[in-house]
Amino acid sequence: MDIDSLVQRINELARKNKAEGLTNEEKLERAELREVYLQNIRRNFRQQLDSIEIVDEK
Repeated sequence: MDIDSLVQRINELARKNKAEGLTNEEKLERAELREVYLQNIRRNFRQQLDSIEIVDEK
């Protein structure tokens, strides 16, 4: 699942939760999607940190 469709589904579930509430299955799906999203953010951030090169100019 790409990041755009992942965010779209998370937002759909958030809107539904505000409007009418979620079933237990939807709550589980929301938690899983959020975890996948956070893992993606962490992985991208780690890649950015790993690509930083510190140069000591003296």
